[in-house]
Amino acid sequence: MAIKLQDLADSLGVELRGDGEARVRRVETLERADGECLCFFGDRRYRAALSATRAGAVILADNDERLCPVAALVSANPYLTYAWAARMLHPVPAVTGGRHPSAVVAESANVDPSAWIGATAVVEGDAEIRPRAFVGPGSIVGSGCRIGEDSRLVARVTLCQGTRIGKRALIHPGAVIGREGFGFAKDGERWVRIPQLGGVWLGDDVEVGANTTIDRGAIEDTLIADGAKLDNLIQIGHNCSIGENTAMAACSGVSGSTKIGSNCTIGGAVGMAGHLSIGDGVHFTGMAMVTRSFTEPGVYSSGIPAMPSVEWRRSAARFRHLDELARRLRDLEEKLKQTNTEPRQEPE
Repeated sequence: MAIKLQDLADSLGVELRGDGEARVRRVETLERADGECLCFFGDRRYRAALSATRAGAVILADNDERLCPVAALVSANPYLTYAWAARMLHPVPAVTGGRHPSAVVAESANVDPSAWIGATAVVEGDAEIRPRAFVGPGSIVGSGCRIGEDSRLVARVTLCQGTRIGKRALIHPGAVIGREGFGFAKDGERWVRIPQLGGVWLGDDVEVGANTTIDRGAIEDTLIADGAKLDNLIQIGHNCSIGENTAMAACSGVSGSTKIGSNCTIGGAVGMAGHLSIGDGVHFTGMAMVTRSFTEPGVYSSGIPAMPSVEWRRSAARFRHLDELARRLRDLEEKLKQTNTEPRQEPE
């Protein structure tokens, strides 16, 4: 769709510097853009690309406007402005109610007429699908599940029995929500599965990435609060709780019964032990190994940054000697302490 720059600026609440009658139709990179494209600039490393762009307009901060040879949409938060602009130029298609002929819907399921059930999707008994929800091709909605208004299961999403999804949720392909948690009791040399009797509740505006899995609770429910964003390939164990507007990057894993507060960020490949409490406003950088609770807001790290292989091998070889070095240091400190406490003899 084409939008006049002045209309776009008014909708976004930003200042336009340029021809308000010009139109843009899509977003594009600075290098590839033509006169019908809208671009975003927020990294000074791309100043050369900004100076040479042929875009119709660029979203940027006020102090970067002097570098821009085309119309500019000047924003105090360019990245956020770009997010809203991209949504306007590339809207998600409206849901058309109905069901594909190959879909299988149980008679006892309650599907709103405005919802869509895609090709080969399965909706089991007593499931409830609210207005304008989208159940994409190959998805499975288990018995007793509930999907709120305007939520979207893109494709091949599995909601296991009793899962509850709030409004405007976005679940990406391959996600599995509500599988039985990893619970076993030892019987001699054998493992005996413990029934997982809880469910999973996802709040409003939650996003779940591709091939992410969220286990159902053992007795109580696993909870993902409003506005939480989970990237691809994340594992959430049973009885976990993720607070409002917390965002987790790909390949992270959270063991069972860990509680994470609101407005946290979890970097990529972070691992968390079970039964921990993470407070509001806690931020873990990538590769952090979280083995204890953190209740105070702040940024925490533990991953080892990459370094040249020669340096790493040298450091790894020294790890084996840390205990010996610590013992020798204690011995030296003890000897020094004894030397300092011995009475001095005055010369005759």
